[in-house]
Amino acid sequence: MTETCNSHLTRRRFGQGALAMGAAVALPGWLRASDGAVPANLNISAGDSLRAHAAARGLLYGVAVNPALLDVDGFSAGATSDGYTRLVAEQANIVVAENAMKWAGLRPSAGSFDFSQADRLMRFAQLAGQRLRGHNLCWHEGLPAWFKTTATKDNARLLLTQHIQTVAGHYRGQIHSWDVVNEAVEPADGRPDGLRKSPWLELIGPEYIELAFQTAAAADPQAKLTYNDYGIELDTPEQADKRGQVLLLLRRFKARGVPIHAMGVQSHLQADGPQPGAGLQSFIRECAKLDLEVYVTEMDVNTHSLADGPEAQDAAVAATYRKYLDMVLVEPNVPVVLTWGITSAHSWINQSNEPWARRKDGARQRPLPFDDNLKPTPAFLALREAIDAGRPVRG
Repeated sequence: MTETCNSHLTRRRFGQGALAMGAAVALPGWLRASDGAVPANLNISAGDSLRAHAAARGLLYGVAVNPALLDVDGFSAGATSDGYTRLVAEQANIVVAENAMKWAGLRPSAGSFDFSQADRLMRFAQLAGQRLRGHNLCWHEGLPAWFKTTATKDNARLLLTQHIQTVAGHYRGQIHSWDVVNEAVEPADGRPDGLRKSPWLELIGPEYIELAFQTAAAADPQAKLTYNDYGIELDTPEQADKRGQVLLLLRRFKARGVPIHAMGVQSHLQADGPQPGAGLQSFIRECAKLDLEVYVTEMDVNTHSLADGPEAQDAAVAATYRKYLDMVLVEPNVPVVLTWGITSAHSWINQSNEPWARRKDGARQRPLPFDDNLKPTPAFLALREAIDAGRPVRG
């Protein structure tokens, strides 16, 4: 039943040093053994949910969702027996479509749009009292098959602007924030401006990014407009370089009056190897100086190279969540945290056959706050504790 998109499964590329691709390693010494246990009587509902704890502290906690998995009609009638549907409604106060709002999910042909799955998620979010993020309006992947043979230098500008006008206009006034442009920076491509050599760059030129933001602002003036990227969390040379190029891009936006309100840091983390640190914290503060919010948009934790059993892996995932969020949530311009999914049953990591997703012992990964059986993992506690520690309760 899971909606699949091959480009989605390949787009999360962890930079050099971000994933150890060699032999399995033991747990890092900074992990705490206390992160590995979930009390049998743990309450996760109502005031003890992630949603409630986040709301009490002026935060939004959310998850990526496949709308096809939601029992929207049953939920609307107050009679759903679907555990996944109830879990998403109970735990999140903001949701984002995993694939349904990408070009491939919306554009069956160059001349038509299909909003059925995206509208399904919008209806659910409204019923559940949740905000909705839009992901995404412009990306070099997630494009429909027809794009390669249809888009040219003569029509690409019109294709992009009409798409954004139609999609952002369809949801005008209903979207919390749009990932307007996704993953446009790639220093390894060798351009002086750090931009990725993407179809949009080749067909339109570097101005496609500003064009996308200007068009989105006109189509939905109420939405917060976000630039979203990956591989900028660590202090490895490669990620520090990319982070610097992203910051230069944001500064160019501000200098030129480009309408942008937030920076999305995807936060696909690993449980071993280099961890985010001072470089990311400095980046968040530089964003604050530019009057930009920073959103953690796609957080999960990969354990493919850890040799230890499930309990130790759970401890590693929980400790990674806690350490990361303890660092970022103290920053006042970080009001939104989303995990890329809510249960390991539907995690993109477990749907992939890439080397960075497969464990040598064949076990499924547990990268999210709930497991395959919708039971809370230690990561749930780590998330809740980090939310509580990162902000005072609103008076």
